[in-house]
Amino acid sequence: MAIEGGCLCGQVRFRISADPMGARMCWCRDCQRIASGSATVNVLFPEEAVTYVGDIVTFAMIADSGNRVERGFCPNCGAQMYSRTIEPAGLPMRVRAGTLDNPELMPPQAIIWTTSAPSWAQLDPALPHHPKGPESAPLNR
Repeated sequence: MAIEGGCLCGQVRFRISADPMGARMCWCRDCQRIASGSATVNVLFPEEAVTYVGDIVTFAMIADSGNRVERGFCPNCGAQMYSRTIEPAGLPMRVRAGTLDNPELMPPQAIIWTTSAPSWAQLDPALPHHPKGPESAPLNR
C-alpha cells in the first residue's frame, strides 16, 4: 500500500513507496517562518521512495543546522510540500504531515530546535525535546 498526498489546490500530488522512518516537530526559525509562526510537522522517508507529480518550485538555502536544504512548494497555491538536505547527502526527506492524505499516518515522536521556540509555544511534555537540529532527534528505524 502506497502513501499518498498532495497540495491544497491539487496541482501537486505524491506517492511514497516506503514506511515512515519517524516524525517530528521542528521549531527552528526557518520552519517558524514557513509555518507562519508555528512549528512544521514532518514525516521522514527515504528520499528515493518519494515521487512527486506536478510542477514544484524549489528554494535552497543554508539552514540553522549549517546544512544546505531545499524546500519544495506548489507554485499555484503555495503549499510547502517537503524539505530535503542537499549537503550532506543521505538524510531522510521531510514530507509535511499536512500534505499527506492521511495525516494520522505517524504522530510526532520528538520536538527539535526547542531553543528557538517562542515562550508561548506548546511543547508536548510527553515527547523528547532536543535543543538543536535533526542529528539530535533519534529516528524510528
